[in-house]
Amino acid sequence: MRELDVIISKYLELKSKDIGCILATVVHVEGSSYRRAGARMLVDEFGNITGAISGGCLEGDALKKALFALDRQENRLVTYDTSDEDDAVIGAQLGCNGIIQVLFEPLDYTDKYNPCELLETVVKNDTAQAISIVFDLEKHNEQLGTVMITDKVQVQKKDNLPPHLESALLFQSKKVLEQDRPCFFEMETGEIKQHIFIELHQPPVKLILVGAGNDAQILAQQAELLGWKVTVTDGRPTHANKQRFTGACQVIVAKPEETLENIKIDKQTCFVLMSHNYNYDLCVLKLLLGKQEIPYIGILGPLKKYNQMLNELAGQGLEVSKDDLNKIHAPVGLEIGAETPAEIGLSVLAEIQSVLKNKNARPLKQKTGPIHDKKENQFQKISI
Repeated sequence: MRELDVIISKYLELKSKDIGCILATVVHVEGSSYRRAGARMLVDEFGNITGAISGGCLEGDALKKALFALDRQENRLVTYDTSDEDDAVIGAQLGCNGIIQVLFEPLDYTDKYNPCELLETVVKNDTAQAISIVFDLEKHNEQLGTVMITDKVQVQKKDNLPPHLESALLFQSKKVLEQDRPCFFEMETGEIKQHIFIELHQPPVKLILVGAGNDAQILAQQAELLGWKVTVTDGRPTHANKQRFTGACQVIVAKPEETLENIKIDKQTCFVLMSHNYNYDLCVLKLLLGKQEIPYIGILGPLKKYNQMLNELAGQGLEVSKDDLNKIHAPVGLEIGAETPAEIGLSVLAEIQSVLKNKNARPLKQKTGPIHDKKENQFQKISI
């Protein structure tokens, strides 16, 4: 289960018991930080925390700030400067070298559009969502907070948004969804200046494991730890069953030619062919060719097996396009010296992550610049 799902689940529990709570969200980071904008934690009136906004260095002070804002029942923006080595509030000599803006929003259970109610619609939907959060770096000014959720079809928003702000948010949210990346912008309306973070929330990665062997059991467990949605499909009911694949994993017993009948494919859907049956894997591979939405197809086994597949497809008059060749990863996984099923699973999941994020999976120490692109955090100025 992903962090936001856990937070919303906890929120609903607290709501049922009428226990007060507050949502803390990282809305901007300048420089280095363990968590980026969009990290959240939920704090209840007793000081219990769900989620995290840092690696542990901010939570202590953030808890105090959260309880203060909850008592006042007002949104508050707090700045943490981890570049200050002498800052005793955050902790001694962290060396993160970043400026982190955290927004605290008390949650009113009578407000059907409070931040967690809006975010509940995000975790329920299986499409990309744009989350609009409005704040003001002048901390004594009004902090509007989480005000709008949009996808390509519908909009959920707080009541009484100023028309010019609502229009700007809708326009920028559309751009975020089209460009597939979040944005920050600074909006000026006369003498009023507001800062806005529009977060891009993608649905969970869908990992389809073709084959229900013992190695698939381990890979499914590892993927679920990442919050991915796992489906296992195999023609053998002795292998593909809920006794062997527990948790939220979906299990489908199907012939290879029926594999896609109960699977909805989108740009987050990745396949790993690992049935240990050459003909089964080949049949499924034929089904996947030409499916433009699929970003990743991994094939377990040696290169010789993959070359044999290509030769057999060519002998059947099936030409594998360049696009398909680029998305097929065979042998599957990154070269990390993996030997055991768990190590192989780590290798496979790391490769899928690198493909989905369009990263080259090189060691971070080889980067000459910062880990995160600073341009992504810059405020774009717009005027209304």
